[in-house]
Amino acid sequence: MALMEALQKADDGNFLRSLAETVLQILMEADVEGMIGAGRYERSGERSTWRNGYRDRTLDTRLGQLNLRIPKLRTGSYFPPFLDARKTTEKALVSVIQEAWIAGVSTRKVDDLVQAMGLSGISKSQVSKLCKEIDERVGAFLNRPLEGDWPYLWLDATYLKVR
Repeated sequence: MALMEALQKADDGNFLRSLAETVLQILMEADVEGMIGAGRYERSGERSTWRNGYRDRTLDTRLGQLNLRIPKLRTGSYFPPFLDARKTTEKALVSVIQEAWIAGVSTRKVDDLVQAMGLSGISKSQVSKLCKEIDERVGAFLNRPLEGDWPYLWLDATYLKVR
């Protein structure tokens, strides 16, 4: 029923975005119902806890910014398995930002790229934070031990005489 409502109200050109929001919301509701042991407003002896409202969360995706309502529980906690904790961007979007940074694109142009993808933008510090993972990988690669036999060591150099 909720999918039909999403299809009917998605006349504003954001059909896929609203459909993704609705599907993710339905998945979260079903997951919480299974975790609690009862549906919303349902009386059940197997109920382990009660719902306690929602918390809003945005998720930046290739479809645009999705507004999700994550169910809260009175005792215990619930976090959707398809989201990463403390991350609000989709992995593909993070990869695009990291690739642009590796290619030498400035943080201002990365912000323009993100806005062209339909998102609200990204700050310099967020770009740096996302690319910190790359720096750690490069550092680990550069500081790895070189062990084993090396029968050949090939060096290539260019010598320029400058006055």
